Amino acid sequence: MAGTGGRRRPLVADKRYSSKTAPKPKAKSAPARKAKPPRKPQGRGAISGLIVALFGFVWRIIWGFTWRSGAVVMLILGLATFYFYAQLPDYTALLDGRNRGSVTMLDREGKVFAWRGETFGGQTTAGSVSPFLKNAVIATEDRRFYRHFGVSPRGIASAIKINLSEGRGPLSGNGGSTITQQVAKLLCLGVPYDSNRWKTEADYERDCRSGGITRKIKEIPYALAMEFKYTKDEILTIYLNRAYLGAGARGFEAAAQRYFGISAANVNAQQAAMLAGLLKAPSTYAPTTNLKRSQERAGMVLALMHDQGYLSDAEWQTARDNPATLSQAAQARAGGYFADWVMDSIPDFLSRDTTEDVIIRTTLDQRFQKAAEEALSEIFETKVKEGSEAEAAIVVMSSDGAVRAMVGGRASKVSGAFNRATQARRQTGSTFKPFVYAVALDLGWTPDTIVEDAPLTINVPGSGPWSPKNYGGGYLGPIPLWMALAKSINTATVRVGQAVGFDAVRRAATDFGFASKLAEGPAVVLGVSESTLLEMTGAFAGILNGGSSVRPYGLTDLRLRGDQEPLFGAGGGMGERVISEKAARELIWMMHQGVEQGTGQRAKIDGVEAAGKTGTTQAARDAWFIGFTADYVAGVWMGYDNNKPLTGVTGGGLPAEIWHEVMARISATQPAHPLPMAQPEEWRGPYPGANGNSYPGQVWSSGDPIPEGGVPVVNGELIRPGGPRAPQPEPQPQSLGEAINSLLRGLY
Repeated sequence: MAGTGGRRRPLVADKRYSSKTAPKPKAKSAPARKAKPPRKPQGRGAISGLIVALFGFVWRIIWGFTWRSGAVVMLILGLATFYFYAQLPDYTALLDGRNRGSVTMLDREGKVFAWRGETFGGQTTAGSVSPFLKNAVIATEDRRFYRHFGVSPRGIASAIKINLSEGRGPLSGNGGSTITQQVAKLLCLGVPYDSNRWKTEADYERDCRSGGITRKIKEIPYALAMEFKYTKDEILTIYLNRAYLGAGARGFEAAAQRYFGISAANVNAQQAAMLAGLLKAPSTYAPTTNLKRSQERAGMVLALMHDQGYLSDAEWQTARDNPATLSQAAQARAGGYFADWVMDSIPDFLSRDTTEDVIIRTTLDQRFQKAAEEALSEIFETKVKEGSEAEAAIVVMSSDGAVRAMVGGRASKVSGAFNRATQARRQTGSTFKPFVYAVALDLGWTPDTIVEDAPLTINVPGSGPWSPKNYGGGYLGPIPLWMALAKSINTATVRVGQAVGFDAVRRAATDFGFASKLAEGPAVVLGVSESTLLEMTGAFAGILNGGSSVRPYGLTDLRLRGDQEPLFGAGGGMGERVISEKAARELIWMMHQGVEQGTGQRAKIDGVEAAGKTGTTQAARDAWFIGFTADYVAGVWMGYDNNKPLTGVTGGGLPAEIWHEVMARISATQPAHPLPMAQPEEWRGPYPGANGNSYPGQVWSSGDPIPEGGVPVVNGELIRPGGPRAPQPEPQPQSLGEAINSLLRGLY
């Protein structure tokens, strides 16, 4: 390519900028230094990076462990839940969870008065109980019951917070259990009772109700399984039937019957609140233990029901102002000693070890039981020194041996206590004497037969001379048989026993019902042998019924619940005749004189004929009075458990007064009947007086008063009936010393 003149043009770059915008060339200068970033502190960046990296690494480990562990836990929980679900039976099979049955006792009128074992009132459902009861349970135990899935994390967290704030372990005290979890405990997580594993059922129950983390963990899958298996109402039904509510009541139906005498379907708001309040601590809040404390707890439940909308303002106010009270039977808690005695009279497999519910009809009369308890309480409150530890016992029975009331000690509202009426064997004292005179009358003696009241010495083989003394020390001379008994004359009684034969007396007493071995020798007639109050009262019943033996009894029939035919009937009653009816009627008249004008006058009841006998043992360790009206026999014993002497007490004192209080209350409830006694005929003829004089031609009849001299008075004159003189025992051989003393007394 050629240019002008043949020379090449110089190569020039295209202009990219106009002259106006072209940058001006700058003057040359020293090259600028490149700016350096600020220097970081040495080591800090490395540490931060390390921390971030470490945190990320730990987080990845934790996250990986957590989701894997969670997956494992969920898998285990699911398997455990399915395992329990597969084992759960139909809910109706879980309603009665008792391992043993119960015993319910009915009085002579068919009314319940005592329970033994855990009673089950029958199956009930969440739909059949009173709405007040259902709402009270939910308000108290688990307000979110119908909204949770069996376990309440919120409830557990709240319980842990409360426990920690009160200085306890996180799961010690409040457990935050739902009703479903509580049912899991009641079912012992499906583990049945095994006598080889647990010594007693109490140990089994204690283990089932134990707390702690392990127990809580086990409860969760079981509770979930129940939630899948049953409806909410079915779970609540199990709870209502299995919960223990004190006083031997298992389930709300049994508790409603036990405390209020009505069905759980009929309880009102205040009764429902009291029952629901027992769930916290049945033994502590049982109304039979402390009614006031139970009512206070019920008030808290009512407040919860009101706060949660189950009670209107008016309903809450009414229920709060009218707290629930116990039924009459529950208030009385009558016949604890009697019930224990009946339980001891039947086989264990039908009482303590029964697997069935047993119904026992008994002879108890709750009116008489109340009369006996009130009489004993009144005498001890008004006539016994405060702080005295003296005890007493009472038995009331019909003439055929049917026991109508029994008090085994001053603390009458008890169960399982020492029963002084049936278990205490004590010397009988002069209450034994009627059986000595019973033998004499049966042999043909009469109440007017004369017997000597004078010093007496009997040479007892192997023991030597024995000289009985009278209480008070005096002697009345020749007296009629009835007076010897009415005045409880020891020497005369020994003479009668010696005349009829001590062996005959022992035989008659045994036939009348003395189970204990009677003492040998002449002292037997003065009551040195031991017996129980029940035996003694039964023996006196034999006198009232006309001379036939009696076996005291309290059970009339026993049957299983639902059965019409009893398994067996009464185990006692009247037996064979011991003495003639004539002798028995005469003896009743003689004992009537003992109440009218003898040692038992404090037992006298206005307008009611009564007969009886006092008894006081050596050193006043025991004081007795046993007697009867035309309808009932009652026995009273008083003494110390440690056998120390009583102070200022004889059988004719406090025991006679207790007897009077008991029988006066009983007699006031029914018309009075005359005693079945034989009135002795009138006698005429000469009769020797105490001073050796005679009072011929005078007539004495029953009812004439006895002066201090011990002889009857008619129109101001001392007289005696002209009855036959009692056969006098043969004089006993005297020792040489006694013969010399007798000779000297005759000389001087």
